[in-house]
This record gives sequence, structure tokens and C-alpha cells, in this order.
Amino acid sequence: MAKTDFDLIVIGSGPGGYVTAIRGAQLGMKTAIIERAELGGVCLNWGCIPTKALLRSAEILHLAKHASDYGLKALTPEIDLEAVVKRSRGVAKQLSGGVKFLMKKNKITVIEGEARLEAGHPAPQVLLTNAKGEDTAYQAKHVILATGARARSMPNAGLVPDGKRIWTYKEAMVPSELPEKLLVIGSGAIGIEFASFYNELGSDVTVVEILDRILPAEDAEISGLAEKAFRKEGIDILKETSVAALETGDSGVQATLKLTSGEEKIMGFTHVILAIGIVGNVENLGLETLGVEVDRAHIVVDGFGRTGVAGLYAIGDVTGGPWLAHKASHEGVLCIEGIHGANEAHPFDASNIPGCTYSHPQIASVGLSEAAARESGKKIKIGRFPFVGNGKAIALGAGDGLVKTIFDAETGELLGAHMIGAEVTELIQGYVIARQGELTEEDLMHTIFPHPTLSEMMHEAVLDAEGRALHI
Repeated sequence: MAKTDFDLIVIGSGPGGYVTAIRGAQLGMKTAIIERAELGGVCLNWGCIPTKALLRSAEILHLAKHASDYGLKALTPEIDLEAVVKRSRGVAKQLSGGVKFLMKKNKITVIEGEARLEAGHPAPQVLLTNAKGEDTAYQAKHVILATGARARSMPNAGLVPDGKRIWTYKEAMVPSELPEKLLVIGSGAIGIEFASFYNELGSDVTVVEILDRILPAEDAEISGLAEKAFRKEGIDILKETSVAALETGDSGVQATLKLTSGEEKIMGFTHVILAIGIVGNVENLGLETLGVEVDRAHIVVDGFGRTGVAGLYAIGDVTGGPWLAHKASHEGVLCIEGIHGANEAHPFDASNIPGCTYSHPQIASVGLSEAAARESGKKIKIGRFPFVGNGKAIALGAGDGLVKTIFDAETGELLGAHMIGAEVTELIQGYVIARQGELTEEDLMHTIFPHPTLSEMMHEAVLDAEGRALHI
């Protein structure tokens, strides 16, 4: 077995892995990255980026359908599904190529293959097996696992993708035909985004959620507004309902739905999308032999990504939720800076991670929900401002939505912020910066927001917490 030495080996090249490798290289570490598929991982190739390309096509279609609302006459738009998918794949290919360029620019060695670990010093040894069954061993001072996650399936209930009628996010991004009648199982961000996309393209969409509200990770008030908006768009939503079984046939899928009351009903669909959760890619890595702790298919780590095994770290989706690219990238940078002993290194804090759902309408949030803030025992103040009170929103024809802020009544700390409406996935960063910078309600009230912008609603929601909103 040949041996190549590095300061750092990163296994997995998604947004967590490749950013981690770049930061290591910037700090002077001789770095290698191992990838078994495409550079950029799921996010760039089959997740965040290509789905946004699809949703952009749906957004353009929505605007074209409503051209008359803006004083424009337009022909009825036609959907070219093949072209929509082709554009999405092209965007993914471009960004994957961009990662390849970044690896070369930062002098990072890219190694293709599937890695496994075995005991070594000062970190576990990394083994890759070629087509002939020959092993190559790589040794590094530090090894970081950024192997990501994949869609969860439930074989006992028949909730297993077949690539034809029952899809995961991957099949849903490259459809050969537009589903006539689509069932989306799960109402988290992934499920809702696909429901919104296919509904806009003309599919008859039903969303099933086992809990009592959709988007359960979001503030309850925002979830309620989202449900009303999606129903208005024509999406059918079945809450407190699970899927007991799926049976596929030549022309579709028969779903047995079970309500919490015990009642069952059978419905037919042409296609099904499974959006029932995420499971970490922890198999075949040799974690068991090394004694790495794994909890419910996710690697257990501390605030710096340390696994408890000398020289071995893990970051991103493989360590558990929230399963977000920006969380993975941030974890990776903190992990590397902790290894390097950088003065600014600090443990990972999940409370400032923004969450975004790119549906129509968009949803975004950071920090505590109203319920969580009340459960914390703090005395709180809540500010709200509706989109209908904002001039830019009215000019855009986007008067439906809400900005909600939650403050500690005693200290003025911004505990949480929640939004639904046009472009809120861009707006939320303002509140993220406020939380990171520990700005108070008073600081935000005295901040000047440009006019006319959607961001003015963020200011008004802060003012409303003090009963001082100016435009509603």
C-alpha cells in the first residue's frame, strides 16, 4: 500500500467539505479532499442550487400568468419541462465546475473514490479501494468527515423510492413527465418547495403532514399563514395524517392514508415525493471499529466538530440537523480554526442559523419561535408588520405577508424573527446580523432603513414591538 501524507484530509466535497478544505489551505495546511461522486456534493448538484433554478422557472411562469395584473398583455405561457430541467442541470454543472476551480486555486488535492477509516496515528488512516480491489492508504494529521446525508425511507410502510412513481428529491428534480396528481409526504422545507414548484407547473398537489401544522420547525403563526397561502394557490393539505402504505401500479400509486383518529382512506396519485426526513451517511466508514459515537444515524460531536477519536472530526449534515448548507460551511470553518488554534475560534452556536424555504410565498426565520420564547420563561414583546403596509411590496404586487419580531422585554435582546412573503429569504440576513452583533431593540429602532424597500418592514416590525409602528 502506498502512503501519501497530508496535514488535512476532508471526506466529502459538499458546501461543508469544500469550504472546510479551502479554509485549511488558507491557514497553510497541506490539504486533500475525497469525493465519491460530483464535486459540490448534494447541495450544488442535487439540492440547494438546482432546486432554486427550478423554482425560478416556476416564479417566471407565475409572473407570466399574472402579466395583466401589471398592465401587460402576454401570450399564455407554455411549459417545456425538458428545457426547465436542462436549465437546472446546467446551473448545477456550472457551480460544480466552480468548486473544481477553487480546489485548483487553493492547491487542494482532489481524490476520487469512496473512503473508509481504520486506526492510525495521529489520526485514523484513510483507505481507498480501486476497481482492482487494491487499497491506497492516506495519512493525515487531521481527518474531517463531511459525508452529508440522504433522504430517509420507511420500508415497513412501503415508503421506498423506485425512481419511477415514488421519488426522492433527486428524482423530483429530473422528471421525464409532469405529475398529473402528486402526493408530497412531509411538509418541511424540501416537501413544501417541491409542492410549490409542481403546483405552479399545473400538477394537482396534495401534501400530507403527520403533525398538526405544516412547516413544524417554523413559528406557529407563520405556519398558519403559509397554510392559508398554499391552499389559496390550490395545494391540498392534509394534517395529522400519515401514510400507512404505498402500492405502485402501471399508471400510478395507491396511498393508504391514516388519520390520528384511526380513520383510513385510500387515494390515488400518479407520483409521490418522499420528504420524510434526512439520515446521515455514516455507513461503510469504519466508525464502529474506531469507537465513534453515532446517534440515530448521525455522528455525535462537540462544538468544534470533535468526535472523541484523536484527529477525527465531523461537520455538516452527517452530524445532524438543521440540515443546511450554510450550517455545514460555518461548522467547517470553526472546526478548522479550532484545529489551527485561531484566536477567534469559538464553539458552534446553532441559535443564529437562519432557515429559509423558497416556496411561493417564501418563509424565513432565525432564533426562537414565539412558543419557544415563552417556554424559556422570559417576558417578551412581539412586533408585527404586514406586507400590505409597505409601499415597495404593493408596487411589486406582493402585498401578502408578515414580518414578526420577538424581543426580551427586559434586556431588548432580539430573541427571534420570522417572515413570510416576497424575498424574505434575502431579508432575514438583517436580523441574523443583529443577533450575531447582539444588537438590541433600541439599536434597531435607531437604524436607518432605505426607502422604498421591503427591508423597511423589518424596521416597522421592531417599532411595533414598542407600539410605535408608523405605517399601519
